[in-house]
Amino acid sequence: MSREDSQRALQYHKRERPGKTEVIPSKPIGTPEEFALAYSPGALFPTKGIAKNRWNAYKYTNKGNLVAIVSDGSSVANLGNTGALATKPMMEGISMLLKTYADIDAFDIEIAENDIDKIVEIIHAMAATFGAISLDYISAPRCMEIESRLKLILDIPVMHNEQHASAVIICAAFINAAEIAGKEIGSMRIVIDGVDTSTLSTVNLLLKLGVREEDIVIIDNKDLFPISRSYLSDEIYDIISRNSLEISINEALNGADLLLESTEGHHINKEALDKMAASPIIFLLSATTSIDYYSTIKWRPDAIVASRENTAPNQIENILASPYLFRGALDSYATVINESMLLSAVRSIAMLARQKAPASIEKMYHRKLSYGKEYILPKLGDKRLLTEVSAAVAQAAIDSGIARRYISNWKVYRDVLLSRMERGNHFRSHILHTGRDGNGLHRRYIRGIPEF
Repeated sequence: MSREDSQRALQYHKRERPGKTEVIPSKPIGTPEEFALAYSPGALFPTKGIAKNRWNAYKYTNKGNLVAIVSDGSSVANLGNTGALATKPMMEGISMLLKTYADIDAFDIEIAENDIDKIVEIIHAMAATFGAISLDYISAPRCMEIESRLKLILDIPVMHNEQHASAVIICAAFINAAEIAGKEIGSMRIVIDGVDTSTLSTVNLLLKLGVREEDIVIIDNKDLFPISRSYLSDEIYDIISRNSLEISINEALNGADLLLESTEGHHINKEALDKMAASPIIFLLSATTSIDYYSTIKWRPDAIVASRENTAPNQIENILASPYLFRGALDSYATVINESMLLSAVRSIAMLARQKAPASIEKMYHRKLSYGKEYILPKLGDKRLLTEVSAAVAQAAIDSGIARRYISNWKVYRDVLLSRMERGNHFRSHILHTGRDGNGLHRRYIRGIPEF
C-alpha cells in the first residue's frame, strides 16, 4: 500500500470508536421487569437447565452462535511474528467479517504465550463459552499440532482458517478453471511451488476430487512437510515424500496444467510459464510473489489466473469459505468440521460461479460477471454464499453423523439465513446513517429465529 493508503487505513481504525467491533445486547433491558428477566433472578432458571443438561446452553445462550478467533501472533501475513497484541487489528477484522457475512458473533482472543502445551490448555479451558474455535495467524507446524490436539479433546468444531478455508477456495477455483480450460481433472499435471499448511489440506482435497497422486509435483522450498509428519495422514505424507522433487521450477513446469504458487521462494518468469501446457491454470497465492495477475495474463494470454490481489478478477480469499463453514457447523451443532463438510463447501462454491451472478453484485463490482476465465469464483457479498454453502455444510455434517441437530425444513433454514443477513444489513445501515443505535437496538432479534 502507498503512504496515502496506510494513512487512510490508520484513520479508519481509530475514528469514532477505536477498533472495528463491539458487544451489543440482543434482548430488551429497558425496564425493571426486563432487568429481572435478563439477570436476577431470571438468569438463574436457564442456569439450572444447563447444569442438568449441558446441551441446553445452545437453547438459552449465545454459545451456538459464538466463535472464538484465537491467535498467538506468531505468523501474520507479510509481517511474521508480531506478537499477540499486534495481531488484534487483523483478528478484529475476521470477527467483523464473520458477523457481516454470516451473522456469527465472534470474540478475538490474542494469547500472549509461546508454549504449545499452554496454548492448548488455555483454549481447552475457555471452550465452554463457544460453539466453535477458529485458529488464525499461528505459525506452522505449531498451528497443525494445536488444531490436532484440540480436536481430540473438544466436542465443538476447531478449524485452522488459513489451512482449511484456503484449501476450500483453491479447490473450488480449480474445479471451475479445469472445466473452462477443457481439462480432465484425472489427467492434469499439477506443480505446487512451496509447501505450507494450506498446501497440505489442498493436496488432500485434490485427491478426493480425482487428481492422481502421481500427477502432483511438489517443490518444498522451506522443508516444512518433514517436520509436519506427525500431523499428516500416512497417505498424504507418502504422496508428498514421493512427489517432492529437488528440481528447478522451470523443469517442474514443463508440460504442467496447474501451477499453485503457495509460498514465497522461487522467482517465476515468462520462460518458466511458457513451458506450461496449453490453457494453463495459474494460482498466485504467495504474499511476495514475483509476478502478479496482469503480468501473468500478458505472458500467457491463454491462461486462467487467480491471485490474492483484491483488484484482480479472480481473488482467492478465505472469507469466501470460512463464514459459511462455521455457519453450517454451528447450525447443525456439529462436533467437528470434517472432510465431507469441506468438500461440500468446495462443490457448492464452485457451482455458484456457474450460475448467473446477482445484479446487486455486478453493480457492486461495476462489471458483468459471466462464468469464464475472469469469473471462476463468486464474489464477496453474494447472499447465495450464505444460503447455499452454509446449507451444504450443514447437510454434510448431518449425513456424516457428526451433527447433534437435524434440520428438517431446508427452505425455512435458507429463509432464516437470509433474514440474518437482512437484519444485519439494516442495523449496519442505521448505524452508518445516524451514528447511533437509538432505542430500537434490541428490535434486531425481536422476531426471533424460527425452528428449522
